[in-house]
Amino acid sequence: MLSPTAVLVRRHDRDRFQTALFAPARKREALFALYAFNYEIARVRESVSEEMLGLIRLQWWREAITAAYGDAPPRRHEIVEAVTAAIRERRLSRAHFDWLIDTRERDLDDAPPASLAALEDYAEGSSAALIYLALEVLDAATPVAREAGRHVGIAYALAGLLRAMPVHASTGRSFMPEDIATEAGLDPRDYSALRTTAALRQAVRIIAEAASGHLAAAGELQPKIPAGAMPALLPARIAATTLRRLERAGFDPFSSAALRPDPLQSWRLAWAAWRGRL
Repeated sequence: MLSPTAVLVRRHDRDRFQTALFAPARKREALFALYAFNYEIARVRESVSEEMLGLIRLQWWREAITAAYGDAPPRRHEIVEAVTAAIRERRLSRAHFDWLIDTRERDLDDAPPASLAALEDYAEGSSAALIYLALEVLDAATPVAREAGRHVGIAYALAGLLRAMPVHASTGRSFMPEDIATEAGLDPRDYSALRTTAALRQAVRIIAEAASGHLAAAGELQPKIPAGAMPALLPARIAATTLRRLERAGFDPFSSAALRPDPLQSWRLAWAAWRGRL
């Protein structure tokens, strides 16, 4: 029977739920707790009506994490209790939680990132930091695994943002770096109207190629990555599939072919885990 945190992750974060299943059974609950926590802070923007309320919600989580590193009983909240247990049992690093929460503050600002470097920085703080924590749960946070996790986290986040572009565009939100939009000659009106143009394809291609570069960098580290790190790094396989499908669609982020869920994802993850290859 699944725990409440596992049920939440299965419902709202299919990707990470599937990757966690390849972890040793005794470590899965800690991973589910991390991923449930991540879901809660990632949805803050969508759950509030104004920026100040979002800041208050994130501060609530900061205080919950602070308490988890003390001796007092955790707040009576399923996810807080689960993540507190994970922190105390697995001795997880406080800095990564702070980084995740701080990065989510950027979600409350509608301004797009100024550059690809700024977008990659956001990707590391919102995705790679979570992988760093997962590596600690798995007792596999070696320097090489962490470096691979940085690349995988950035690639997975960039691929995910491209996959979510139709949703973001329809709600007036943009993660398109300003320097890339300018270089490609992207008209914001085309983007917000979900119109595929040559400029949009070029801009998407630049981001996709950056993500692919990070996957390649992670792959080069493969021989030195401990086998126990694989469940934390399996998002690389998901990102690779997303980018491949996007390329086949001509880098059209609004193409239905690029947006459909991958029905073979669980099998692809199983194959990668069995081979021990990203």
